[in-house]
Amino acid sequence: MTMINLKHKNLDVWKLSVKLTTQIYDLTRALPNHELYGLISQLRRAAVSVPSNIAEGAAQKSSKERRRFYEIARSSLVEIDTQLEIARKLSYITKKDLANVENDFEHTFAMLSNLIKST
Repeated sequence: MTMINLKHKNLDVWKLSVKLTTQIYDLTRALPNHELYGLISQLRRAAVSVPSNIAEGAAQKSSKERRRFYEIARSSLVEIDTQLEIARKLSYITKKDLANVENDFEHTFAMLSNLIKST
């Protein structure tokens, strides 16, 4: 099945956020099973929210509405950052684990911030 070729799929920030989402899924596979309905669920939900809100924002007609969805996407990144910090403090993940996603995370945040400013 071929998905529809919508304009958000041409946005580099959307592509990077999809990559980041898959990295979060990979990272959460190592978390303990008792966190399935806690940190695992929260991290995955927040991660999926980033590209989803970028896509929804790109589909909006007004710049005000686009900006609102992009800001929600950026807020989800802040959630992920907090949840990863909690997971690290609980010794579920290491600084090395975080280093694997840190560059894409920071790049996605910067790209989203620039997109918000330019919208």
